[in-house]
Amino acid sequence: MSATVIAFIIVLVLALAFFAYSCYRRFGLVLKGKPDNRFNSIGKRFWNMLFYAFGQRRVVKKPFGVNHFVLFWAFMILLISNTEFLLNGLAPDTISFSLLPDGAYFTLAFIFDIMSVLALIAVILAIIRRFTFPPPYVEAKSRDAFVILGLVAGLMIAFFGMNACEIAAGADRAGVWMPVANWVASWLPSGAAGLGTAARVFWWIHAVILLAFLDYLPYSKHMHIMTSIPNCFFKSLEKVKTQPREEFKKGNTFGVGEVESFTWKGLFDSYSCTECGRCSDACPATFTGKSLQPRLVIHDIKVNLLKNADKDGHKELPLIGGEGEGSVKEEVIWECTTCGACMEVCPVFIEHVPRIVDMRRHLVETKARFPEELLLLFENMEQRSNPWGIAPAERTKWAADIDVQPFEAGKTEYLFYVGCAGALDARNRHTTLSLAKIFDKAGISWGTLGRDEMCCGDSLRRLGNEYVFDRMAQANIKMFAEKGVKKIITQCPHCFSTLKNDYRQYGAELEVVHHTELINQLIKEGRLKLKSTPPDLGKVVYHDSCYLGRYNGIYDAPRRVITSATGSAPLEMERNRDNGFCCGAGGGRMWMEEKEGSLINVARVEEALKKQPDTVCVACPYCMTMFDDGLKDKEASDKVRVLDLAEIVANALPD
Repeated sequence: MSATVIAFIIVLVLALAFFAYSCYRRFGLVLKGKPDNRFNSIGKRFWNMLFYAFGQRRVVKKPFGVNHFVLFWAFMILLISNTEFLLNGLAPDTISFSLLPDGAYFTLAFIFDIMSVLALIAVILAIIRRFTFPPPYVEAKSRDAFVILGLVAGLMIAFFGMNACEIAAGADRAGVWMPVANWVASWLPSGAAGLGTAARVFWWIHAVILLAFLDYLPYSKHMHIMTSIPNCFFKSLEKVKTQPREEFKKGNTFGVGEVESFTWKGLFDSYSCTECGRCSDACPATFTGKSLQPRLVIHDIKVNLLKNADKDGHKELPLIGGEGEGSVKEEVIWECTTCGACMEVCPVFIEHVPRIVDMRRHLVETKARFPEELLLLFENMEQRSNPWGIAPAERTKWAADIDVQPFEAGKTEYLFYVGCAGALDARNRHTTLSLAKIFDKAGISWGTLGRDEMCCGDSLRRLGNEYVFDRMAQANIKMFAEKGVKKIITQCPHCFSTLKNDYRQYGAELEVVHHTELINQLIKEGRLKLKSTPPDLGKVVYHDSCYLGRYNGIYDAPRRVITSATGSAPLEMERNRDNGFCCGAGGGRMWMEEKEGSLINVARVEEALKKQPDTVCVACPYCMTMFDDGLKDKEASDKVRVLDLAEIVANALPD
């Protein structure tokens, strides 16, 4: 055994031992999180990993994503080359691709050469981008980012130097099959005496950089190289539509006030963040100049885990409300609209919204600490089961001039769950009346709960008041069971999503349909006839509700209905469908003022006005309110009207 091999064995063993120790320490912290079953449906999870991690499905949606795609696959393919490189260092005479038949060896040599130059080009482009088109956050130009890029570039340069020297010395028969290395070799003096020594120097440079890169990974933001692929495997098998239910038992702590109280998947998410900033780019709070940046929330969770998880008892850095990196400010937690845009664009499926709601629950349930303006909301919900504290008898006033029957099991097919806004908000009562007219025209068998209807509890759950939501959900489910309710129509996407998704955690098996879906079905089946000459609404632009679209995938139905009712497809805002922009009312923000930055609803109204519409169509009472207010702020309410889709259809019904 030569001295070179012995030296390499020592270096390799030390490097691998340090890497193993680092991984043990880092990933051992993840196991401190609470249980979360992410090992079911292995086949489906494996496919998700192939499609999203190896296929880079979400990465390539962005312009610079193609560069990352190239770098990723160059890295994956060169992983084979680098594994052979390390093994060859241990046994140079017995482990080498050069021992393969010519056809196999030449093919591999060509592939590795091309992948190496593509990786080098991708790194150069990434560096150029950080200086010419940098992401809107300082970490993109951090020392850590350039260290990693520099190590990758150095690895590629050493690879070409090593192979070029061997080719020039006539020591590699595959030279002609390595076009880039061969081109570099053409600049070297063929057959020169020092080429062999130069090749060994480049070999050692390659070895040292490769092992340094390996040992640096667990301590850099590029730890996602090791975690992003498994994180795609562990992604939720369903779209993240709600938050887990908590058991209210004596001695339990609620929500998350310390980092170990997150699930292990929540902690693993923090390791998997690529810090690409796509979540913050999509976030309406970030866009309007607020402190919330989803990327930083996940980053702070990681920093807090690394600083605190090994400490028993008092934590030197609080998870919530502390100063500096690693602690999430309280105002940040309350600025989230839970619109889900961050989760929709994340290439590695980090679940930002549940983490934020976890911390809200801790503040509400454990600390009784929340924005003062929510106190009245919580009291009204507990005492009168609606946000305004209006008497239950008022829930039936919208139907004072029409004949509305109570729901009766066996006689009535659908329960029309009117919702708080649909029953109690003056503007949204018009939508409710339009729906009643549509149901009757289509011959739908429907009824209501009248004054017995209670709030679904959506805002309570998103704001972290899980205890009151739990009581409200159980009371509603009990009432539905007693009255024999099986099918429910809603006009509010928040009611729709809560009854359909959240109530499943309580064992409720309800068939819930939003009015956009039902109307689309009625028109398609011919049960709802529209005027041959549609009403003149001018140019109609459609706004996607987050809880209807992103949370439940309902995009096409409302657009088809608008087309049927007006005779032309609606205009599309720049951000639409799964890339839609929130109105600002979700996540309980409907009941809170925006005290930082500009107004989210005004930003969305400005986007709509760019299309010069005559009518803005919505399908959500919250969106209705936010657009009405936004148009008033822009002094455009006299030029542009806001209509619910049901109102548009009701206007298109034959007299």
